[in-house]
Amino acid sequence: MKAYKAIILTLIISSFISLTATAQRNYTQEADDAFKLEQYNLSIDKYKKAYTKVKQNRAEKNRILFQIAEAYRMMNNTKNSEIAYKRALKANYFKQEPKLYLYLADALKVNQKYEEALDMYQKYLQLVPNDERGKNGVESCKLAPELLNKPTRYEVVNMKRWNSRDNEWAPTFGDRKKYNELIYTSTGPGVTGKGQDAWTGMGFSDFFVVSQDRRGNWDSPKLFDNELMVNTEVNEGEASFNETGAVIYFTRCGVEKKKRLGCQIYTSKKLGKNWTAAEVVDLGSEDYDYVHPAISGDELTLYFASNIPDGLGEFDIWVAKRDKKTKPFDKPVNMGPNINSAGKEMFPTLRYDTTLYFSSNGRVGFGGYDIFKTSKVNGEWTPAVNMGIPVNSNGDDMSMVFYPDGERGFLASNRAGGRGGDDIWSFILPPLLYTIQGTIRDDNTLQLLDNVTVKMTGSDGTTVETKTNKKGIYKFDNKQFLTNVTYTFVIRKDKFFGEESKESTVGLNANKDFVHDYRLRPIPKEPILLPEILYDLAKWDLKEQYQDSLIDLIKTLEANPTIVIELRSHTDSRRIQMTNDTLSQRRAQSVVDYLILRGIASGRLVAKGYGEKIPRTLTKETYSKYKEKVYSFPAGVTLTDEYVKSLKSQDEREAAYSLNRRTEFSILRDDFVPQPKNDTLPIGVVSIVNNPTENSVEYTIGANGVQEVPCIVDGSSLKMLIDEKAKSTTISWEVVQDFLKSGRITKNDFKEQEKAIDAEGNIIDKSVLIISTFKLANSVINDIEVIVTKNMKASLIINKSNLSKFGTITIDKEKKKITIN
Repeated sequence: MKAYKAIILTLIISSFISLTATAQRNYTQEADDAFKLEQYNLSIDKYKKAYTKVKQNRAEKNRILFQIAEAYRMMNNTKNSEIAYKRALKANYFKQEPKLYLYLADALKVNQKYEEALDMYQKYLQLVPNDERGKNGVESCKLAPELLNKPTRYEVVNMKRWNSRDNEWAPTFGDRKKYNELIYTSTGPGVTGKGQDAWTGMGFSDFFVVSQDRRGNWDSPKLFDNELMVNTEVNEGEASFNETGAVIYFTRCGVEKKKRLGCQIYTSKKLGKNWTAAEVVDLGSEDYDYVHPAISGDELTLYFASNIPDGLGEFDIWVAKRDKKTKPFDKPVNMGPNINSAGKEMFPTLRYDTTLYFSSNGRVGFGGYDIFKTSKVNGEWTPAVNMGIPVNSNGDDMSMVFYPDGERGFLASNRAGGRGGDDIWSFILPPLLYTIQGTIRDDNTLQLLDNVTVKMTGSDGTTVETKTNKKGIYKFDNKQFLTNVTYTFVIRKDKFFGEESKESTVGLNANKDFVHDYRLRPIPKEPILLPEILYDLAKWDLKEQYQDSLIDLIKTLEANPTIVIELRSHTDSRRIQMTNDTLSQRRAQSVVDYLILRGIASGRLVAKGYGEKIPRTLTKETYSKYKEKVYSFPAGVTLTDEYVKSLKSQDEREAAYSLNRRTEFSILRDDFVPQPKNDTLPIGVVSIVNNPTENSVEYTIGANGVQEVPCIVDGSSLKMLIDEKAKSTTISWEVVQDFLKSGRITKNDFKEQEKAIDAEGNIIDKSVLIISTFKLANSVINDIEVIVTKNMKASLIINKSNLSKFGTITIDKEKKKITIN
């Protein structure tokens, strides 16, 4: 009896163990079945239950950990997939499945843990060195942190009114002509399907629509199709419409327990206000998924995503064509490596039928799915380009659609800052804005110039003109200074040489406020020596090697089309068969002839020969070459016949004579009106000049009993005081400022040069002015340093040191007269 009871007990225990084992196998099998049927949310629950039942089988427990992570990955739940993959990694499951490193790295990248992700990608590449996904992941982790801080000019805004706590994605325009109706996919409140989708764990998806009135206001979202021809109890999404909005192509994913129905592309037509029953678009075997259609305007070309075999990755973009809308599509063609990768390419959208936008998680990017752009050029699609931040984010970004005008439209993203999971966002690329402004100064005095004409002519044919204000400022705003245009600026003011310059906005990709300041050179009263135009003795032909010396003059004449110049030619003093006046006239004319040949109107050119009458005075140390030897001549020397004959050697004299054989130009007037180029004016004639001298000056007694002595400083009459005890000679700031504004002196007359004048054009106190000519009676001294001083009562106070430079001074107090010996 006891033995019988023991047998019965053994059988009961064996049956219990057998039933328990069967239950364990059932949980695992049910989880695997649900996973195969793409019911990922359901599979996770079953895997978790199975994991608690598998006690001793460590290999199976580790496989279940990996499967849970995979299910989270397929649901695009990167936070939970990261946790689950790390548990599988801790169990060393990468030995069975190296992709564990890859998928964990992908999740870490989306979660912005770039350093960790980089480490996982590198470990994956050690095991699978040739996988493009691992290589792109490494590059992404290296570039993303930097590129996240270098956004493009796009601006992205969440459309909060349309978004729910669930998912909204795949916006598209229902009518490509009016663009006043937007259709998108949602799993939010109001969907047709009931219950929970076993794939996502969320509600089923349907189409919703928002419409825009004439004032640009959008109404509230409503269900797109109330007749349940397009929207049904299963998942519908990612719509694309033909040109008129009367035909819809969309994705539908069927649902049936314990059966994988997959996803297919359907189409429906609008008859009146209702849609016809949707029909499947035949693109191939039902064993594969066909999703995310993008139909061309003429309905002859269909782009879509699919896991058809022989692609480049898990999902690729494919294209199918037909020659008539009533015919089926031909066999789909993979769009190739310029678009597809080893990862997933999804959500294609078309713009103008020649530009394709799509999302990829297999290319170098910032996180999950990034939006890329490719264009059709000469029948070929260009390599895909990432749209950058902020179109893309570290999350998933997809379904970029544009208005027909400008860079604006809508996209979907699950980035931070949204309301739910995937949200609809608007985007806009603000127009590039450019301005240009600057100040215009007198180049000699650095004074700000008002009433200067600034003419701006663009390569687009536009011309705008303005004038400087009292502060010397000109400006063109962003409605005048436009993008992708090259502008020529012409600056004009009476009694100044004009200026020309160019600025361009071509190729710029950021807003910019240009600043271009100008300095106008006053037209000098004295002749301007042309460089290196020398002549042989008794010759007048313009040598070829000296023609280049006229280039700057030609540029000046071209930039200043209203000035008329006199070409002044000089000879040395030696006698020749013809008169020096005739020779110099011919030399001047040779320059005129060359300028006319270069396109300068003859009416702007006057040739004048001065013969030997005006020997050259050297303003600086000057060099002259004769017979391969260079001779120097000091500043201040006038190359008179007497001076030249005093030189030691004949070769040195020849070098000096060559400096007198020269051509200069001076401005006669600036009111020339352009005439035909063949017009001629009569040639001018020769002129001669003479001068007398004296040597005393009378002074007056001022209110304070001091002597006020008249003098001439740089051509201006002043009254100076004599202070023999003063350490230096000082001059009134107000006097010197007037000199500067009137052009009597320039920045070059200060010891500090430009640093003597501030940004407002005012002289800085205690600057040192170098008086070029200081005349007392008929005695003249040169290059006298004086200190510019504010708040002086006298115009100028001279000290003993500088006064003695005039010579011996005798003061007759009775006659109030100063005599210089």
